[in-house]
Amino acid sequence: MKKVFIFLGPPGSGKGTQTSRLADKLSIPHIDTGSLLRKNIEDNTELGKIAKGYIDKGHLVPLNVVASVIEDRIKKEDCNNGYILDGYPRSIEQAQELVNILDRVGKYSLKDDAVAIYFDIDNEILIQRLINRRSCPKCGTIYNLISNPPKIMDYCDICDTKLITRKDDNEETARERFVTYEKETAPLYEYFKQMGILKEIDADKPISEIWEDLKELFLEE
Repeated sequence: MKKVFIFLGPPGSGKGTQTSRLADKLSIPHIDTGSLLRKNIEDNTELGKIAKGYIDKGHLVPLNVVASVIEDRIKKEDCNNGYILDGYPRSIEQAQELVNILDRVGKYSLKDDAVAIYFDIDNEILIQRLINRRSCPKCGTIYNLISNPPKIMDYCDICDTKLITRKDDNEETARERFVTYEKETAPLYEYFKQMGILKEIDADKPISEIWEDLKELFLEE
């Protein structure tokens, strides 16, 4: 079985839900780039201080800082049996840097030990998913009014907190996100395909069916 899982796919394709399930199933860390940066900032680490300096000025965190945060995380002992990368790499440049990171860490190689899982779904379907997405501000559970609605409308099944709509879950913002995705992240599909480590998932299915397809993929590895 592969040890490094890289989740790819456009915004709203369902990667987050399945990533969490897979991490639990395999008892390996789920490394989400955004959460990892926030944790470094909260813990006031050296890398967190650097990242905060850029964020406070309204700038993107530089690629080399993001790479250092990722490298520092996968060096930790709980990554010895594998891990899932969610939100990294986001570009060909970051994928090439990931090769260097893995070489330096020395645990796994991208070509021999990794699998990139691409969530394939039409953009128009995703736009409808995004504008119908609701989240719980207390426990973080994500719902969709079409495909995965709460049992009681507008309230979380788990903690009964009133659900919210994210500020960027609107059609205009969603379409802008897809433009960015197609320009920067979509080329990773061909990059990993040529490397021979790409697997595809039909993401236009119910969550439970996608999970079954995903289990078949990683159990074959």
